[in-house]
Amino acid sequence: MSADLEAMVTDYLRVRRALGYTLKGTELLLVQFVAYLRAHDAEGVTVEHALGFAMAPTGASPRWHALRLSAIRCFARWAVCIDPTVQVPPARLLPARVTRAAPYIYTQEEIGSLIGAADQLSPEIRAATIHTFLALMASTGLRTGEVVGLDIANLDQHGGTLTVTGKYGKIRMLPLHPTVLDGVTRYLEQRDRLLPSADCPALLISTRGRRLQAANVQHTFRGLVRRTGLVPVSSACRPRLYDLRHSFAVATMLDAYRSGADPATVLPILSTWLGHAEPGDTYWYLTGTAELMAAATARLERLDEDRQGQRS
Repeated sequence: MSADLEAMVTDYLRVRRALGYTLKGTELLLVQFVAYLRAHDAEGVTVEHALGFAMAPTGASPRWHALRLSAIRCFARWAVCIDPTVQVPPARLLPARVTRAAPYIYTQEEIGSLIGAADQLSPEIRAATIHTFLALMASTGLRTGEVVGLDIANLDQHGGTLTVTGKYGKIRMLPLHPTVLDGVTRYLEQRDRLLPSADCPALLISTRGRRLQAANVQHTFRGLVRRTGLVPVSSACRPRLYDLRHSFAVATMLDAYRSGADPATVLPILSTWLGHAEPGDTYWYLTGTAELMAAATARLERLDEDRQGQRS
């Protein structure tokens, strides 16, 4: 059973990855599940064993239990086509409501303070790299992983564009504002001066001249948050690095409302810019923001006044 199941897991991952999925976390869970079955002398995949594996971590959240079971269910639905003895766990056997942290929307002053705090880091190359990292996220709305994955070759200084590889290998080309292009260009000049021997294709590099690690950037960012005195709004809303992306989306829509542009036209453009599959994926970035809701309300009031004026 173990050998056959391991082969099915390998084939399952290969097929899914051929469709564009990365499945790093799923692979780890499936490997652990096979080991769990082996440890329990199981003869095959059963609902009982799937549930036991999913709920094995004591003290974990119901959400994590449900995600573990979901990974097994997706695999079992595929595997049952090959081996009819495989049992597929029923849907919603471990239901868990999706929970998301409330986005922390940074003001321009707060972003400036974070970048200013980054300038105080040492050595100088670290300060320059984190400065550019934060400025690039705040001005483009890129994902943390997308910034980490950028290569020098992705920057077209002549055309003023940045080619970004997003989720599932999707590629998009973003036109950069001249100030953003100037900032990245200055950084490249700095890294050539400070680490002239760094032979690394990555756009942003560590003090050792290697590609940045997202975990290290997150750790540094938390230190900058403490240094600048930013505090959580609530237990569900605290300053995170990823919220620079949320802040970019909100600032873009606010500018649309305040400039008189049509938000219905701007939203699909913003969605494409952010690398979302469809505009509906962008709505989460724009919910629960008092300033944005106020701008939307003001626009509706102006439209209503215009209609009343036309009727009179």
